[in-house]
Amino acid sequence: MDYLLHKSDTGILTFTINRVNKRNAINYEVMSGFKRAIDQTRLDEEVKALVITGAGNHAFCSGGDLSEFHGLKTEEQAWGMLNKMGGLLYELATLPKPTIAWINGIAIGGGCEIATACDYRISKKAVKMGFVQGNLAITTGWGGASLLYERILPSHAMRLLMTADLYDVEELYQMKFIDHLISDDGSEVDDYLHSITTKSIQVIKAYKQALLNKWNSTKLHENMMKEIRSCAILWAKVEHHEAVKRFLNKK
Repeated sequence: MDYLLHKSDTGILTFTINRVNKRNAINYEVMSGFKRAIDQTRLDEEVKALVITGAGNHAFCSGGDLSEFHGLKTEEQAWGMLNKMGGLLYELATLPKPTIAWINGIAIGGGCEIATACDYRISKKAVKMGFVQGNLAITTGWGGASLLYERILPSHAMRLLMTADLYDVEELYQMKFIDHLISDDGSEVDDYLHSITTKSIQVIKAYKQALLNKWNSTKLHENMMKEIRSCAILWAKVEHHEAVKRFLNKK
């Protein structure tokens, strides 16, 4: 199974990307798992929070599986995949309950977009993260830039996106992208969430709704779709396909 779902007695639903040999890259099966986790979080009143993480100790998520998606050549082919995952990240961002990215290893490309869609980002130390899409001659393809500009200062967001570099998590903590740093074994995750999950589900949902009211969710969705379409156009360019080929040949 490429993903795992587990609900704790305290009401935490954990979605784990389970593709260790692929650095927890996203494929269509994982997308289906995301949809299942999102729907369960929305509908199950016993679930108070959704945690997203990666299996193993080395990667949270390395983005889309290029070995699987490299076969998408045209704008419309790319749009089908990008829009599917982008739609899931919009659903994730606008869930009526809190969402947490537990970043237990490297997060690059779409992995950073997934983390950005969550309300909180907690990470172990000595992790590197980066919106590296620009190095492949494309932009964020799942709506991550639109979400990032909502999360942190625009100047910080623009730097992360335009440089396409890897950053130490400690620096991202200073930028307020990372909310909390914890020990490597993740033993503090439950403690971090305890003060939230002990509250009434109605209180939790009311405060999340206040955020959604501030956002103007309709405009957010529109911005994400425009962003995804821009990526689909770039995806079809020769520059992108050549960059991916060079990347795959290096591995």
